[in-house]
Amino acid sequence: MASSEPSEAHFEATASALNNLVIAATSDHKTDPKTTLHTPASHELSHKWLQRIFPYHSLEEMESNLHMGNYVIDRQTGAKSFEPMSIYVRVGMHLLYYGSEQEKALHWKKTQALLKAQSEKMGAEYDAPESKAHIEPFIESFNLRSSLSEMVEPDPSKYATFNEFFAREIREPARPIAEPENDLVTSSPADCRLTAFPTVDMATKYWIKGFGFTIARLLGGSSPDVAKQFEGGSIVIARLAPQDYHRWHAPISGTVESVTDIPGTYYTVNPQAITEPGSLDVFCENKRSVMMLKRTATGRPVAIVAVGAMLVGSIKYVSEVDRVGTKVRRGQCLGAFYYGGSTVIVLYPPGQVVLDEDLVRNSTEEKCETVMKVGWRTGITKA
Repeated sequence: MASSEPSEAHFEATASALNNLVIAATSDHKTDPKTTLHTPASHELSHKWLQRIFPYHSLEEMESNLHMGNYVIDRQTGAKSFEPMSIYVRVGMHLLYYGSEQEKALHWKKTQALLKAQSEKMGAEYDAPESKAHIEPFIESFNLRSSLSEMVEPDPSKYATFNEFFAREIREPARPIAEPENDLVTSSPADCRLTAFPTVDMATKYWIKGFGFTIARLLGGSSPDVAKQFEGGSIVIARLAPQDYHRWHAPISGTVESVTDIPGTYYTVNPQAITEPGSLDVFCENKRSVMMLKRTATGRPVAIVAVGAMLVGSIKYVSEVDRVGTKVRRGQCLGAFYYGGSTVIVLYPPGQVVLDEDLVRNSTEEKCETVMKVGWRTGITKA
């Protein structure tokens, strides 16, 4: 019978694997990222990392047992495709979620310290001038060349650091919003893989399986009256993969009523972490920032929660948009995430939005994320 206590040796092996991955990714910025951090977890190149941790004897057995990726649905075509999980996410998830030995490791302060240290290390490395050399390999590895024309600065050589490129600004015409004259429409806050649920209860039934998730905890100890406004309301979850345009935008028009930065850790927000029954709820544990808006069309509150994740350096608002009283319009850029994956969660009060049927169907019946762009429609408020 497996011990109920976390294995010190097991933790150290996993921590060492993660540390070595970060070192490999930053020691030579000209290296293809898909040979270090972003190597698919099922790839032969990943085997040496995984063998240190997993007891399985073959990649096929590991892939079968340990969920090496996620299916997503293209909204425009309806096609379902498989996105392999990067090795650093797989290592990070095992550190937190898999095996009886790891169950109590969720609560280890040293686990949180490890993820914080590695995230800050990546942030510092990618803020350094030398990191500029990583821009071209990143573009080539993730086939981003054709998307550069959408950027305010399309020339990769003009970016001073990799993080500056990672948080690059997009030209507004490149992301037109759906039905711009109709302020009752809601739109996607990011280029992302999106799930949408008419109620929070449905979200916890189909998607958010970690223990401890509540609206009050997500909003970081806001007054009970604030959290209560969203109980029974709708929730939209937008996950940004590292290759995505990494800024988030307003899903509605409104006035900023408050912005609260909430300290936390840096767990992965990969769907396998979110949907694993009995795991820790990462949305309520991770570093995040909560913007409360008073919606122009209805006068009701809308919460926009920017959630950091594993190896995310920082969450930054664009100039002055986070000032109380600032008016923002749907589709307007609100902020940027620096290196890593991340998530934006939007909360609506009950009865305030009817989410689009295809998004809800994909999220519940298919249990899949939908690939979306900034400004695409997510729902509408009935007049």
